[in-house]
Amino acid sequence: MIDIRRVFTQVETIHHEFGPRAATPLVRGAIAAVLTNPFAGRFEPDILPMMSLLDPVGVDMAHRLHAAMQVPLDRIATYGKGAIVGAAGELEHGALWHVPGGYAMRELLGWKGDRDAYKAGKGGETTGQPGNALSIVPSTKKVGPPGATLDVPLTNINASYVRGQFDAIEVRVPGAPAADEIVYILAMSTGYRVHERVGGLRAEAIAKWDGLR
Repeated sequence: MIDIRRVFTQVETIHHEFGPRAATPLVRGAIAAVLTNPFAGRFEPDILPMMSLLDPVGVDMAHRLHAAMQVPLDRIATYGKGAIVGAAGELEHGALWHVPGGYAMRELLGWKGDRDAYKAGKGGETTGQPGNALSIVPSTKKVGPPGATLDVPLTNINASYVRGQFDAIEVRVPGAPAADEIVYILAMSTGYRVHERVGGLRAEAIAKWDGLR
């Protein structure tokens, strides 16, 4: 059921946004896997078996992305995920990525929750464990033609309300997805937008460790 045709990785280093050069540039990266959609062209009521089969895909992609970004793991500050479904598929095929994609990055970053509960949609969350990827992984998905772009949202790995780290990375795989394919995407960055200055919670001030604040 899992047939990967291409893997596309992009990494960017941002030194400034028309202001002074940042002392530490922002690194943003994304990885996209182009898979055959086994449900293309028909309605399949039971698509859940594919979700478990995507688990190792997510884990492999998370590790590949971190390696491509060439930064220490403790510098990964934000994450996000997404999917682009080819025209012969449906949006729900992209939704299969919510658990495998999200769990893969959280596991990479040291999340200590209940994996089975997480997969079952029952949370499995932990609190009071700083640095364990406590916040939900933001996501977006759409049905699109070959070469379609997707803005993948990024938020802080431990507190969704860190305003200075709200961001997105534009992802496009040339020539993909074909009508019978899906592009699954993971994204991460090293933190604050360059020149961020609109206030709000700072990552250094996270206090509740509940995934929000």
